[in-house]
Amino acid sequence: MAGKVFFSVTMSLDGFMAPETVSVELAFSPAGQSDPGVQRWMTKWSELQAWLFPQRWFRENLKLGEGGEEGIDNDVARATYERTGVSVMGKRMFDGGELAWPEEAPFHTPVFVVTHTKREPWERPGGTTFHFVNDGIASALEQAREAAGDRDIRIAGGGETIQEYLDAGLIDEFSVTLAPVLFGTGIRLFDRVDRDRISLEQTRSDASSRVTHLTYTVGKR
Repeated sequence: MAGKVFFSVTMSLDGFMAPETVSVELAFSPAGQSDPGVQRWMTKWSELQAWLFPQRWFRENLKLGEGGEEGIDNDVARATYERTGVSVMGKRMFDGGELAWPEEAPFHTPVFVVTHTKREPWERPGGTTFHFVNDGIASALEQAREAAGDRDIRIAGGGETIQEYLDAGLIDEFSVTLAPVLFGTGIRLFDRVDRDRISLEQTRSDASSRVTHLTYTVGKR
């Protein structure tokens, strides 16, 4: 039996899943560390993801040391990882990650990158291999299904890639973690989604002292 196609993101209370875009090359360059725009981006991103950094599972997965918090937030982070057999992402997310991820990339599964760039598979220590797909999101998903078997496929991001899969009717469910921050500007997740084609049913709600995790199934109108 095929697994589900899902995504999970953290979102500000005013509906942004990421700060406004900055140049990937600048953000991860020595000069970028003193750039005011990059500093604002990093501050906002850190505030958005602050619930995740202390979690025991997150620290263990990135080899940041022993210990950490346990509870509903840790359980959600671990469950998201454990259900994922394959990840799919867009080129911009990969470009940033290639500069920022440790040598042992944090996926430990096959990853399919939707891109126009032709490139041989890139194997990393720890079980992550990046495959580069040049013929669109449907092809990437088909290849991901073959690799995932009966496990689930996570559309990892970024926002534009998630929206493309939503609009194509290829998402089965998704989770949004609402963080107590306000951005004012940034990247919205649902701005370009065709609302007339999608219906949602809330299936779960879990709250901690830090954030609220909401899960929805996706149907067609």
